[in-house]
Amino acid sequence: MKDQPIRIVKSSGEKVIFSFEKLRRSLMRTGAEPAMVDAILKIVKDELYQGITTNELYNRAFALLKKQKSYLASKYKLKKAIYELGPTGYPFERFIAAILKYSGFKVEVGQILQGACVSHEIDVVAQKNGETTIIECKFHSQQGQNCNVKIPLYINSRYMDVKTHWNANHKNNTKLTKGWVVTNTRFTTDAISYGNCCGLYLLSWDYPKNDGLRDRIDRLGLYPITVSTLLTNREKQFLLSRDVVLCRELVGDVFYLDHLGISQTRKDKIMKEIKELCNH
Repeated sequence: MKDQPIRIVKSSGEKVIFSFEKLRRSLMRTGAEPAMVDAILKIVKDELYQGITTNELYNRAFALLKKQKSYLASKYKLKKAIYELGPTGYPFERFIAAILKYSGFKVEVGQILQGACVSHEIDVVAQKNGETTIIECKFHSQQGQNCNVKIPLYINSRYMDVKTHWNANHKNNTKLTKGWVVTNTRFTTDAISYGNCCGLYLLSWDYPKNDGLRDRIDRLGLYPITVSTLLTNREKQFLLSRDVVLCRELVGDVFYLDHLGISQTRKDKIMKEIKELCNH
């Protein structure tokens, strides 16, 4: 008799058929060698059972990767690491600003900008090539909390209010030309349709295709400090409270690790993991 497909339980409670190909792709994204991926898949296959949760699958694959190379496990936990930037959205705003900065933008966080009608607090203001972009960040601390159409509707009205005043002010040296909405989860279909229609740029975990948040982070090597498998939660929170949001910010500057009183042996291990992560 043909084997029944394994159904797994997502964080939302939804049951879906397990896909080995999807797990393979997520493991390959870390840069793991095909032979290593095949070995991990073999172990996972032997441990599968009906009703296993996606969280259990993730934890097992993560542990197997970490046993091989910790920086691979760090890349694998990227999505979870971004959730760990919470519970407030401020570190996520700093993280998005840092990504833009490394992409050649001049950035400011938490600015009050005057609109034609009222003033607005803008998460990130970015300037490049004589143009200004305002970015609103919608951080969700739990999976499944996607951005519906109300979010870009609301953001677009704020953007248009600020744009009207900004471009009429001759003191500004740039033109306000773009409005962005960035989220660590996903946009609904209606939200994407509205964003495309009104001209807002939408950036989510996997949108636009091949240029979403995950793709940009991997491409630029700009991983949040929370991906580290060696730093404790307390140490991560300390670094975030000091506005250290990128692993890259620790490379060449271990001042904050010294401040935490971390032993030299452990510090060497942490820095090795972070350097391998940023270089790959």
